[in-house]
Amino acid sequence: MTYKGHFENGVIILDEPTPLKDGEEVRVETANAKSTPARLGLPLSVRLANVIRKAHDRPSDWAENHAKYLREKN
Repeated sequence: MTYKGHFENGVIILDEPTPLKDGEEVRVETANAKSTPARLGLPLSVRLANVIRKAHDRPSDWAENHAKYLREKN
């Protein structure tokens, strides 16, 4: 489950009441976690896993001529 909140005076404050119990273990991740140093330390193949092989049906010259192909599509 994801809860939203903010950091204030050294304490994380959740925006809404939650069913969490005192002492329950949680993991905190910033909203912009995709650019955190820990993520940047991962191999490029891991950081780009969600886009790798997504363009398998593109022409072989797609990288050079993508603007041309995008104009043709519209």
